[in-house]
Amino acid sequence: MGKGLDDRSRDNDGEIRHKRGDTLVGTLRDTYGPDFAPGYRSDTRLDTLLDRERCATLDQYRHKK
Repeated sequence: MGKGLDDRSRDNDGEIRHKRGDTLVGTLRDTYGPDFAPGYRSDTRLDTLLDRERCATLDQYRHKK
């Protein structure tokens, strides 16, 4: 795995492993496509999405869907 911004590790698709909880769903749709998190507003925070979906991480949510 390559090193990313500030020497943080990146996963296979180039994304930094841990997204901040205050990242917005709309921002994540720019990365993962317009169908990411259907039923959620674009101003929903990632930590809110993960809590409602009972997931610990963005990766866990992506694999669940």
